[in-house]
Amino acid sequence: MSISYIILIINILNTLKATTELWSIFSQIDDPRSHINKLHKLEDILLIGIISVICAADTWKNMETYAKAKEGFLHSFLDLPNGIPSDDTFNRVFSSIDSEQFEACFIQWVSHLVDLTDGEIIPIDGKTIRGAKSNGIKSPFHMVSAWASNNNMVLGQVKVSEKSNEITAIPKLLELIAIKGCVVTIDAMGCQQGIASKIIEQQADYILAVKENQKQLYQDIQDEFKFGENIQTHLHQDLDHGRIETRKCSVLTNFQFIEQDSPWEGLKSIIKIESKREFKNTNKPIETATRYYISSLMGGAEKFQKNIRLHWTIENKLHWVLDVAFSEDASRKRAGNAAQNFSVLSKIALNLLKNETSEKQGIKGKRLKCAYDQSYLLKVINLKV
Repeated sequence: MSISYIILIINILNTLKATTELWSIFSQIDDPRSHINKLHKLEDILLIGIISVICAADTWKNMETYAKAKEGFLHSFLDLPNGIPSDDTFNRVFSSIDSEQFEACFIQWVSHLVDLTDGEIIPIDGKTIRGAKSNGIKSPFHMVSAWASNNNMVLGQVKVSEKSNEITAIPKLLELIAIKGCVVTIDAMGCQQGIASKIIEQQADYILAVKENQKQLYQDIQDEFKFGENIQTHLHQDLDHGRIETRKCSVLTNFQFIEQDSPWEGLKSIIKIESKREFKNTNKPIETATRYYISSLMGGAEKFQKNIRLHWTIENKLHWVLDVAFSEDASRKRAGNAAQNFSVLSKIALNLLKNETSEKQGIKGKRLKCAYDQSYLLKVINLKV
């Protein structure tokens, strides 16, 4: 027996252990099928779904095609009593699974992987699955997600019917994830007194963007910086991609216009970011912007400058990757809970792929390598599952 064959057997046994641990969490999901329609085990359908999405499957047909090509490998740790499920079976089951249960299991699974550190930035933001629209009607699928910036992982998601409902979805998401000691950053949609209170209640801190949807607060902050004293500042400059971007961060902690008994629980600092973007070798005009924030933290301008920039990791490392590497915006899934549950599958795959660091290429390339290279797939699956 060759050494390479022995190594393969060991890796498959490890995969069996890993999938068993994964299934111990996802087995809490109720099987939506009637007894007469259970040709395939729910366990097999879920695990093939997860593994095939890791291996670049973006449709139900892709799932079936991958599973049939790798049936021998899958048989080494799955029962498959009636062979490989069809694409219609994958579609029907994932469309019927209770999406809230699936999301709760995902969050529970992530909690076993993630090791949040004090002060870690947790950006929260929403994303619409644009391809799910039908007959010209805008997509009803808008996911609000939380991202751990240091751990490079999705912590959880909840679905809302449209962007305006993020206000109600964010507190629900905050209740589901452990954020103690972390710093939650949210854009202006989430700048609500109830959300600030919820974050403080969970022994975390916040940095919330402020726009004119909070008219009085916005005006008070402008007045504070207009007349305030002892303003801390920090200047940062980036030179990249043919442009020069300068950002000045100003921080005030002694307020004159914001009342001491402010309804914003824990409010200690207000922040102003003034940005200027200049373009080299073009005639494009200089772009300027001023943004305001409130925070429960006491800190220097340099620290706030860094933390506010980290909020955009959810756009660059999650939303952008879901569109480019997982083709999420092009997805046409809209039956039942299909779009929401496939989004969970994509985020499971993303968490595993991002935290496998031996392969120096992007997520899309890693997915293809998993499909081609079984030993690499085993390495990804066994990673802290």
